[in-house]
Amino acid sequence: MIRNVIGSILALVGATAAVWSPFRAWYDGRHGRDYRIADLFGGITQTRADLATSILLPFAFAALVTLVGLLLRSRVLVAVAGLVVLGFTILWMVRQGQVSDGLSVESDGSGLGQGVAMAAGGGLLLLLAAVVMSGRRRVERVPHDADGHGHGRRHGRHGRGAGEPEPYEEPYAEPYADPRAQPYGQRPYADDPPTAEYPPYDEGYDRPRDQRYGRPGPGQDPNERP
Repeated sequence: MIRNVIGSILALVGATAAVWSPFRAWYDGRHGRDYRIADLFGGITQTRADLATSILLPFAFAALVTLVGLLLRSRVLVAVAGLVVLGFTILWMVRQGQVSDGLSVESDGSGLGQGVAMAAGGGLLLLLAAVVMSGRRRVERVPHDADGHGHGRRHGRHGRGAGEPEPYEEPYAEPYADPRAQPYGQRPYADDPPTAEYPPYDEGYDRPRDQRYGRPGPGQDPNERP
C-alpha cells in the first residue's frame, strides 16, 4: 500500500514535469511547443508548430497513460509512459544535435534549456515510479470444500490473507465396521461354536434364495419345510 502511494506521487510529479516542459525553453530560448512532431523524424526546421501538432502531444499522451496506469495500479502502463517521454526527448536531442553540430549548455542561456531537463527528469521519475509501485495484488477465490461448503472469501497470492491461520480439516476416518458383522451362516471366528445366531456355515447359506427365506422353490411342495 505504501509503495503504491509513493509510486503514485512520483508518477504524478514526473507526468506534470513532462507536460510542463514544452512550455519552457529547449534550445537557444526556443520553447518545446514550437517544435513539430514531424521535425523529430524529418529534421529540425524553423517552422513554428501549432500546439496540437507540437512535441506537447506525445507528452500529453504519456500523462494520460500515467493516469490510467495509476487507476489500474499497473506498473507496465506507468513504465510505458516513462519510455514515451524519454524516447521523444532523446529523439529531439539527436535531431537538434545534427542541426547544431552538437549540444551545449551556455551560461548566457543559449544551448540546452530547462525544458529538456524537465522532460528527461519527468521520464526518469515515471520509470522510477514503476519500479517503486507494488502493482495490483492478484486475488484468488478459495475453492469449495469436499462437503460443498466454501468460505467464499478472497485471499491473496499465497492462498489466504496475511495473519490468517491454516484452515481446519476434519481427519479422514474409516467407517466403523463391526468385526462380528459377518454374512448369515458364517461364524465371526473359526474356533467359536455354532449358535442360534451364528449357525454353521453350511447350514442353509448355500441353499437357493427362495428356500433360504422359507419360500418354496421350483418343483417343491409348499407344505414341506425347508
